[in-house]
Amino acid sequence: MDGEELTEQETALYDRQIRVWGADAQRRLSKSHILVYGMKGTVAEFCKNIVLAGVGSVTLVDDRVVAEEALSANFLILPDKNQYQGKTLAEVCCDSLKEFNHMVHVSVEKGDISTFGVEFFEKFDTVVISCCSLAKKKLINQKCRKLSKRVAFYTVDCRGSCGEIFVDLQDYKYSKEAISVPWRALPRRVSKLYFAMRVIELFEDVEDRNPGETSIADLPGILKLRKELCETNSLSESQVPDALLERLLIGTREFPPVCAIIGGILGQEVIKAISGKGDPLKNFFFFDAMDGKGLIEDISEPNTGSQAALINDDM
Repeated sequence: MDGEELTEQETALYDRQIRVWGADAQRRLSKSHILVYGMKGTVAEFCKNIVLAGVGSVTLVDDRVVAEEALSANFLILPDKNQYQGKTLAEVCCDSLKEFNHMVHVSVEKGDISTFGVEFFEKFDTVVISCCSLAKKKLINQKCRKLSKRVAFYTVDCRGSCGEIFVDLQDYKYSKEAISVPWRALPRRVSKLYFAMRVIELFEDVEDRNPGETSIADLPGILKLRKELCETNSLSESQVPDALLERLLIGTREFPPVCAIIGGILGQEVIKAISGKGDPLKNFFFFDAMDGKGLIEDISEPNTGSQAALINDDM
């Protein structure tokens, strides 16, 4: 991201931000390129934040047609049906985001992101993924890690009153990152939300469901999978409470206030990683509106010093 200095127009527009984190950090932001997949409410909040912060470009990928249910959490979709009829989510959100900051280039890339070659991801400094299966997340994470340059990889999900962010910054100089280690290797005090989200995510993957395509009717199957996973990993089932699983299954739609919080945290983390200002979190962030708490969990392979990613299949 090294290159020319900020223009006079950029310096004037981002004056207040430059006073906070300096001209060099703002220059890094203005030269950065962000890829975003899955335009849900949480991601809409994130995109708004980074566009206002002044990144160089944002590329959106989401070929789904706009449905009325998306209006409940995604403020980038105008309520006038004539404004979005026949358009994809990426196209509608792109039009709205351009209005926030005309100096940021916002565009749409069409196609199935899982079919994009490794070279496609080399154009970006940061990749943010949502609204897709565990298998697709792993595939994209793996492609980013094959590149010769470091591409910061994030996943974000929001289920009702709960949400999570995962961060993989590979060889980022501030911290070593890791994810998806066997449950039996984790500390006893790991957030119950971590385990609950993994059970439902794995259930959706096994059943070939899209994220959110679960309901309370799936509870028996999910409880069965929880039992199997806990037995395999010598973990007490009390670490994955029935009540929490039920709440995640009932509240499959996004809750706008939670979207704002998770999207805000994600925007902050991406800005930190690009600008080099402040230590990024490692490597999970969880939020539950029921208790109003946000938790950072370092889900790492103990005593290895390795930097794991979403490609680990061993629970």
